[in-house]
Amino acid sequence: MEFLKKEGRIYKEDDNGEEIAVITYVPVTDDVVDANHTFVDPSLRGQGIAEKLVESLVEEMEKEGKKIKPGCPYVAALFERKPDKYGHINADA
Repeated sequence: MEFLKKEGRIYKEDDNGEEIAVITYVPVTDDVVDANHTFVDPSLRGQGIAEKLVESLVEEMEKEGKKIKPGCPYVAALFERKPDKYGHINADA
């Protein structure tokens, strides 16, 4: 699945231009962003879309040399559940 990227958000739109999946983030410091919200439309749930959004954000922040503060409960739970995969980018680790 391909996501669109805008300042502070990575998202997917449906054919009508409505956001159906999104992760938002805001800068905390020069080298940390807060992943503060994740949403996936009920029609897409159970397909791993939320984790794909997180993975896309992780890739972007790795390129920029930044870490992610897991402010969103989903991101926090994912980082806790998979420390081997996300520990290197977790600003709270």
